[in-house]
Amino acid sequence: MAVNYGSKRTVVGAGYGMRDWLAQRVTAVLMALFTVLVLAQLLFSRGPIGYDTWAGIFSNQFMKTVTFAVIVALAYHVWVGVRDVWMDYVQPVGIRLALHVLTIVWLLGCAGWGVQVLWRL
Repeated sequence: MAVNYGSKRTVVGAGYGMRDWLAQRVTAVLMALFTVLVLAQLLFSRGPIGYDTWAGIFSNQFMKTVTFAVIVALAYHVWVGVRDVWMDYVQPVGIRLALHVLTIVWLLGCAGWGVQVLWRL
């Protein structure tokens, strides 16, 4: 006897699927392009690579803006990945919620620290 679940079928999990997959790929590409941009600037810089070279690269307003966008993209990329791990492997809802909250607080702290370092240059 065949069972027809139809529209009453229960979907387990958040069901983000394609949106999260695409977000992970877009943020990864943005971070890869940023890495290539920074490496190109380092390769074409003259003299020893020290604090002055790094500060010079990130002192430009364009680089500060791009770096800020990459920090946000990195935080979102990590959030999607870690959230999926918590949802897949942590079954008790209370523990999963606590891990989600701790992850968000940690990511906001890291992103805030990154922006603070960036805008001090």
